[in-house]
Amino acid sequence: MQLAEFFSSQPNRLWTLAKQLGVNHAVGGLPWEEKHEKPWDLMPLIRMKQRYADAGLTLSVIESMPPSNEIKLGTAGRDQEIEVFEQFITNMGAAGIPVLCYNFMAQFNWFRTSTTTRTRGGALVSSYDHSLMKDAPLTDAGLVSEELLWENLQYFMERIVPAAEKAGVRLALHPDDPPITPIRGISRILTSAAALQRAIDLVPSEYNGITLCQGTLATAGEDIPSVIRSFSKQNKMFFVHFRDVLGTPEKFEETFHDDGKTDMLQAMRTYYDVGFNGPARPDHVPTMEGEDNANPGYELLGRLYGIGYIRGLMEAASSDKAMKVVAGSHSL
Repeated sequence: MQLAEFFSSQPNRLWTLAKQLGVNHAVGGLPWEEKHEKPWDLMPLIRMKQRYADAGLTLSVIESMPPSNEIKLGTAGRDQEIEVFEQFITNMGAAGIPVLCYNFMAQFNWFRTSTTTRTRGGALVSSYDHSLMKDAPLTDAGLVSEELLWENLQYFMERIVPAAEKAGVRLALHPDDPPITPIRGISRILTSAAALQRAIDLVPSEYNGITLCQGTLATAGEDIPSVIRSFSKQNKMFFVHFRDVLGTPEKFEETFHDDGKTDMLQAMRTYYDVGFNGPARPDHVPTMEGEDNANPGYELLGRLYGIGYIRGLMEAASSDKAMKVVAGSHSL
């Protein structure tokens, strides 16, 4: 497993601290600070990749994308957005960036009703309570059906997967977060492992796979080791968000990595058992004492804790696998 972290596109303290903790792989967004070129153009991507390389980090994933809401809603500008998306993927391939983590959540991205829920020791986490949405008004998109979103996803994939194949870029589709539908009249279709499977089967390709977001799929009630084995067997697991939660799709909260409902050591052992060698990052973390919660889920101290915890699990799982190999050789 390649231990990674999500970094800003310009160097900051986390770059140095994560490197000191043994992180060698970067997950980047888009360099939106570019003034004279689009952030998905070739040279901004190359310059961002080189900034990471100069700091000793390999840019393994981009977890962002150009504007795509018209693609998802199927409105008038979707073909223009798809053209930009195709160019973006072409530029990623030319820059040697191998994985794109993207989503198909229309109108709004990951969604929470609170970013100040108290967890262990008073740390702050995000949470979701679907009962608070029962009287929420529709967005300006009105009612958006699941059927329409599936049609639009297929339309998008039929055009974008061939571009990814040509560029050599793997498409890692992220599940909908929260995995519940609808929210404010906007349906969510990628709410389970079965839905992710249906999605990537729309346009079969070795470049069409998933981001295995443990937190979202655990919220959906999935058995994480089983999901890991299923998508690994197909070589469709391109990227991992390693996090955990407590609760159900109707009401859940995020947790410290060691304080949720998933057996995280069992999950890590499963990644090692199946031979997963792709990038994985801590994902959403609690805001800890002394931090201002200006960036919920992405403050510094919880991320450092998550990195250390994951490194410990990796060492334990690696040792377990080595012992199994030795035991197997002795049995022969």
